[in-house]
Parts: sequence; C-alpha cells; structure tokens
Amino acid sequence: MLRSEINACIEHAKELYASIAFKLPEWAHYSPQQWDAEPDLAKWCRGHQMGWDVTDYGEGNFDKRGLILFCLRNGILRQPGEVPYAEKIMIVGENQECPWHYHKVKMEDIIVRGGGNLVIELCNLTEDGQMDRVNDVHVRTDGKLNILPAGGKVVLEPGQSVTLPRTLVHRFYGQEGKGPVIVGEVSQVNDDLTDNYFFDCDARFTKIEEDVAPIHPLWNELPSA
Repeated sequence: MLRSEINACIEHAKELYASIAFKLPEWAHYSPQQWDAEPDLAKWCRGHQMGWDVTDYGEGNFDKRGLILFCLRNGILRQPGEVPYAEKIMIVGENQECPWHYHKVKMEDIIVRGGGNLVIELCNLTEDGQMDRVNDVHVRTDGKLNILPAGGKVVLEPGQSVTLPRTLVHRFYGQEGKGPVIVGEVSQVNDDLTDNYFFDCDARFTKIEEDVAPIHPLWNELPSA
C-alpha cells in the first residue's frame, strides 16, 4: 500500500470512531516525532503490539481484502506478570474481507460497536488442520447458541456480538448496503506474529511504499529503543 493510502485509512477510522464517541488514547494521535520523544512508551507499545495497524494482506487490493485496526491494550504471550487480555477497535468496509483464518491460543468476542452490519462465516477445523466443510458449527451470539451448517454465517447488527472459541475458522466482511462497520474485539492476549493461521493469503502485514510522510506510525514501526 502507499503510505498516503494508509494515512487516509487512519483518518477515516478516527472519524468513524468519533461518530460513536469512542475515544482513543492520547498516543493514538502522536506523530513520529512525538513517539521519538517517548522512547519508553514506544518500546512498551511495540512490544505489546499496541497501536495502529492497516493491512491489505499483501495483496494490494485493500477495498477487497483489508482491515483497519487499533489495539488499545494487550499482554505478551507466555510472559509472567502480563495481562491476559487484549482489546481492539476495527473498521471493516462493505464487502471488505478479512480472509479465512483461526487462532490456536486466542479466544475472542467480536462486537459490532456501530455503523453497518458484520457478516461472519464459520467452519470447524479438522484434525489435520483443514477447513471442515461437513460438520455443523456451534457458536454463541450474545450467549444464544446457534447451530450452523459448515460455512454458515451470522449477521451481527450494532450492539451484537459473537464468541469465537480457539481453532474456530472464520472470515468476516461488512454487509453490502449497510456502510462501514465499527467492530470491537475483546480477547485473550493477541499475537499477530505467531497466532494467525490463514488459508488463502500469505501476508498478515502490508508492504508500504513511502510516497508521503506518515501521520502516525503503525505499531510495528514504533521505535524499539
């Protein structure tokens, strides 16, 4: 992606978060120069994978496959004394896909905080690590048990949520005609470096072409020392 596209995504996300009065932490608005002046905070946020994240999954077609994320809080896997939870706020466009994937460690609640509707498609995982296209899926939305056919979907409206157990395979996208979706995630510790298992994409992070200066660095661009 072009840096100018990433900047535009971040500005778009900030506008949508403000539309539902969702407040980001002060450092969400830091420039690269402000981060340079806060080395301890920068090291903490980078180590905890906290901050801005914009991805096109390495495919160069953000409107089709992409996601804007902001991680507000997070622990570090297998580190004594770390918090055991994480929280994110995301933007999903109409028909913009987060592709099929699962997590081995993380359980998560996906919550629609505002905007349009979120469509989530679900499959079980076979013992040999493939998508189970045969057996029904059991999943709870706001505590209510749903039994879906393999590949079945739930549609979440604002205020609704789904609980995704470990290894439940899922993809999601904004429902057509409903506008962009503001999506929250409350989960166990999130590790995008080791705990994402995708089926048909190769890259979790985006290769960036620097055509303009960044307004805010992504979390993996923060100074580490």
